Amino acid sequence: MDKNAQVKGMRFESLTFRGIRARPVVLKLERPVVARIATITDWPLILIDLYTDEGIVGRSYLEPYTTKSMKYLIPALQDFGEMLKGHPIRPFELYNLARKSLHFVGYQGMSMIAVAGLDMAAWDALAKAAGMPLCVLLGGSVGSVKAYNSNGLWLNAPEAVAAEALELREEGGFTGLKLRLGRDKMQDDLRTMEAVRNAVGDDMSLMTDFNQGLHLGEALQRCHAIDDLGLEWIEEPIVYDNLDGYAQLAAELKTPIQIGENFYGPRDLYTALQKKACDFVMPDFMRIGGVTGWLKAAAIAGTAGIPMSTHLYPEVAAHVMRVTDTAHWLEWQDWADPVLQKPYEVRNGRLHIPDVPGIGLDWDEGAVKANLANL
Repeated sequence: MDKNAQVKGMRFESLTFRGIRARPVVLKLERPVVARIATITDWPLILIDLYTDEGIVGRSYLEPYTTKSMKYLIPALQDFGEMLKGHPIRPFELYNLARKSLHFVGYQGMSMIAVAGLDMAAWDALAKAAGMPLCVLLGGSVGSVKAYNSNGLWLNAPEAVAAEALELREEGGFTGLKLRLGRDKMQDDLRTMEAVRNAVGDDMSLMTDFNQGLHLGEALQRCHAIDDLGLEWIEEPIVYDNLDGYAQLAAELKTPIQIGENFYGPRDLYTALQKKACDFVMPDFMRIGGVTGWLKAAAIAGTAGIPMSTHLYPEVAAHVMRVTDTAHWLEWQDWADPVLQKPYEVRNGRLHIPDVPGIGLDWDEGAVKANLANL
C-alpha cells in the first residue's frame, strides 16, 4: 500500500484541510496542437497538492491551455487554501463553499476551473485516507476503460497525418483515433480522411473534431460532406455556445454530434440536452467542476440516456467512467506524463487503473523542477 495512503488509526471521514500548494509547469508538446483556431507548442499545467492535518496529500492538476491564465488561477487556489483551513475534507461541501466564495464574479470561467482543481485534489485525499482507489470509494471497481488516442492528427498534410495515425494506433493497441478537421479547403480535409482510413483500415473507429473552427454555413456544407463516412462522431464544428446551430446540425445529420468540453458546470449540459443540441456529451473536468461536477452531470446524461465521454485528464476520467451509467469513450492524451512518476498504462485500447489508493498521481519532482514556469 502507498505509504501516503493511510495514517494508522485515522478515519477518512475525519480528514482535515490544512492548505494548498499550486505550482506552474510548462511542457513542450511532442506533437504540437495545430487547429484552425490556434497553434499550441507549450502546454501549461498547474500541479496541486492539498495538504491535510493528518498527513495525507491529495493531488490533481489543471491544464488551462494558456500560460498567462495560470497567473489568475494560482492565486485563486491559494485563496481557497486560506479560506478552507480547518474544514473537513468533504468534497461536495468544499465544492459549494469554493463556488459561493466567487459568486460575485460568476460561476463560470476561471472560477469553475479553480474549483475543479480543488475538487479533484480533495477527492484524491479522501480516497487515499480511505485506503482505496477513487473508483472504489465512488462505489465502483478497479478495471479498465475503453479509450481512443487523441495525441495527434492535427491539421498537417494528408500523408503525414496518415503515417502518424499508424504510430498512434500502435502506442497502445488503440481501436479509436481522433483526427482534426478545418483546413482552408474542404477537399484537403476529405483527402486527409481518406488517407487515414486507408492507412488504419475499416475496423478503426474515427472521431473528427473541428475545434469550433467553422461558422454555421461552413458547418452545414462540411458536415454533410462527411456524413456518410461511418464516423464515430463530429465534434464541435461551430463555436461552443451556439446551441441553436448545434440543434440544427444534430437534426440534419446522421452522424452523431459531440459537444461538451466547454460546459461550465452540469447546468450547461442540461441546457444543451433540453435544446437537443447534441447526441453525445464529453465534459472537460476543469470546466464541468472536477469529480463532483462530473458526478452531477453524469446523473443528467444517464437519465437522458446520452452517451458520455471524457475530455483530457485521463487519470481522473478513468475512475469516474467506472461509475458513469452511460460511459462511452475515454479521451487518451499523455500530455501530463512527463511530470508523473508512474503514468497510467494503455493496453489493447484500454486505459488500466492502478490498484492504489486515490487517483494514482505522484509527481516526478526532478521533471517538475526542470519545467517550473516563472510567471
